[in-house]
Amino acid sequence: MDAPAQDRRQGDRRQGDRRATPPHAESSWFGHESSFDPNWAASGNQEIDQRLRSLWSQRVIGAEDSALARIHRTYAAVRAAFGIALVAVQGAGNLLGARLSLPLTLICIAYAVQAIALWLLPRFQPLTTPVASPMLRRRQWLATVGVDLVTFGALHLGGSGGPVNYSALLVLPVLMAGVVGPRLVALGTAAGVALLLLAGVSRGGWDDLELAGSLLQSGLAGLGLFVIALLSGELSARLAREEQAARGSLELARQQAQLNRLVIEEMVDGVLVVDGRLRVRAANPAARALLVDAGLSPPAPFGLETRASWAPLARSVSQALAERQWPEAGREVTLAFDGGVPRTLRLRVRFVRGRSPAEGGPGEPLCVLLLEDVRIAQARLQQEKLAAMGRVSAGIAHEIRNPLAAISQANALLLEDELAPAQRRLARIVADNVDRLKRIVDDVMELAPGGPQAVPVPLDATAEVGCAAADWAATASLPLGHASRLRVELPEAPLGVGFDPEHLRRVLVNLLDNARRHASEAPAAIRLQLFALSETQAQLVVASDGPAIAPEVEPYIFEPFFSTRSRGAGLGLYICRELCERYGASIGYRRREADVGARNEFVVTMKRCPLPAADSPLQLTP
Repeated sequence: MDAPAQDRRQGDRRQGDRRATPPHAESSWFGHESSFDPNWAASGNQEIDQRLRSLWSQRVIGAEDSALARIHRTYAAVRAAFGIALVAVQGAGNLLGARLSLPLTLICIAYAVQAIALWLLPRFQPLTTPVASPMLRRRQWLATVGVDLVTFGALHLGGSGGPVNYSALLVLPVLMAGVVGPRLVALGTAAGVALLLLAGVSRGGWDDLELAGSLLQSGLAGLGLFVIALLSGELSARLAREEQAARGSLELARQQAQLNRLVIEEMVDGVLVVDGRLRVRAANPAARALLVDAGLSPPAPFGLETRASWAPLARSVSQALAERQWPEAGREVTLAFDGGVPRTLRLRVRFVRGRSPAEGGPGEPLCVLLLEDVRIAQARLQQEKLAAMGRVSAGIAHEIRNPLAAISQANALLLEDELAPAQRRLARIVADNVDRLKRIVDDVMELAPGGPQAVPVPLDATAEVGCAAADWAATASLPLGHASRLRVELPEAPLGVGFDPEHLRRVLVNLLDNARRHASEAPAAIRLQLFALSETQAQLVVASDGPAIAPEVEPYIFEPFFSTRSRGAGLGLYICRELCERYGASIGYRRREADVGARNEFVVTMKRCPLPAADSPLQLTP
């Protein structure tokens, strides 16, 4: 393959148009029905060019086999037809009284039998189909083109001067040698046929003048056979390249279409494609869920005017198609469902440029609707605000640490001196509030983004929870025993979970502080339980007998900066949830029945994991 031809082909692919008619655009005996527009080459219309190439690509992909395979099958059928025709000519000649040679008749019959057998019998199918093996390709050439050369050459030489001229049949093997074989073999076949033509002339017995004319005529015919061999080879190679390019291009287009469909199917926003008759041609699952109060709407196609609840959306689409403009930010459309809660959608419209009927287009406008639930958008915006506020809070907390440490140190120096009772009381108030600010700063810094990645550590939850509960009871001045406000129930055997010891202690202390704040002074008002829920999960339960959390407050108890106390920061339960999620655990609240003592329960569900070594749990003194 020469370099200029390769550059030209690469340039054709980059520019996206072809300078020649697509293969099989016209009707042919290897192809399909014609779809060629005679004005295509002169119009210079790139859209028509694109449409023709698209039709050709679809036809190529839709075909069961390649064009070369169809050429091979057609060649086998043509050989069988020629064999039958040769036998028929011999029979007709005998009926008309022409003197035909018996050997030529036998050659025609043998050729017809061989050609029909190759065409019809399945066992000879490898000899009439494209193959990659050089050995099989050589056998294929001998069984088809080689047999044609021998047969037609024998008929030409044996029938010279007779009533039937067989020389025209020699064009077929030359043509097919160029199509199915390499260039060198095709040129060799043309050379052999040219020598046969010259040999037939030399056996004619003409005088010198007639012999010279016949030789000149045979030489010109041989030159034409060389041209036929070269042209057929080039056309066959171009056909194979075009078919391969069409298959590759359409496969890439199919993969891109599948990728686009997958992306649209997984989009959170709803996508609708609507035509000028308000008929939805395509809809992704998100859009189908937004159009109904529950479940999914029917799959496309469907009309926007078929349901009364879609009337506002249909009016908005009609207005957009009529005016061909829509605000970039979109507009809000409210859908009222029967017996359901109205849903407000933000509607954004993108128009598809269509060709008018005069330009050969469908003349029907299309638009793409992008639907978004306003409530979900507001919730997403709120989450973004919370994330931004968290980053700002972390920065502020970091800046507060230094002056807070200075205030704490100065207040400690004041407490070391002899102070009046009133001044000492004020210093204690300062110390208490400094400690409170330190806890808030530590909580905010704990949740700051960009912190170290949490790594679960196999630990004995029985020992860790028991030790943390004992330390907390001592700090809170709660005596342990049957009359204590705190009742601890731990498993007797070690219980392995995946958690960080310090973070587990922090979650437990936060829950115990919250329970003590709302529990009564009765014995066992605070209950701590640890047990294995299943082979893969363990549960930690902290319950108290305080008033149940109000239903309107319950959805917000794990939100940041939400607190029912005037002096609360609203970060305790939020920190517990964040720490649990770092280790694949979960935390939740459940309200028990009124007759149960500990009505409020906070449940932490953790993942179990094997312990590296058995540890004895810490036993609390009852």
